[in-house]
Amino acid sequence: MPITPDTKNWTWVLEKPCTECGYDAAKVAFRDVPGLVRENAAQWPARLAEPDARLRPDDDTWSPLEYGAHVRDVFRIFDTRLALMLGEDAPTFANWDQDATAIDDDYASQEPRVVADELVEAAETVAAAFERVDDADLGRTGLRSDGSGFTVDTLARYFVHDPVHHLHDVTR
Repeated sequence: MPITPDTKNWTWVLEKPCTECGYDAAKVAFRDVPGLVRENAAQWPARLAEPDARLRPDDDTWSPLEYGAHVRDVFRIFDTRLALMLGEDAPTFANWDQDATAIDDDYASQEPRVVADELVEAAETVAAAFERVDDADLGRTGLRSDGSGFTVDTLARYFVHDPVHHLHDVTR
């Protein structure tokens, strides 16, 4: 499920607005992230309760349910990554194969109401974690498995694009 113009260069999310969903990390302050996460999460339960939540628009595009399960897992993964960055010096994040997770966890067969509840819970957890970050910790670093780095600030602004983009995917 590509969401980037150049999937090899993930930094574009921080450098320019997304042409599909309009997210612009340059206009997002770190302290805005918890509210954006909560606002995003609040919209998923209604979308996942719709009769077509399990329907894929085509063979190559996830259903709203699959996107919702993915967003739930994004919230969980980034909560873990933030905790690593705050607890260790320059940790390297384990690689996360999102497509393998979707297959292994059978996103398509999960219960939409359960996914909605878990998504909202995971969103609150990660939003609260970002809220608790002290300004002195915004420059702490973490590394992707490819060696490229984030600060706590750039991690937050990079991360929030994913749920924003995927909500756009299922509401257009």
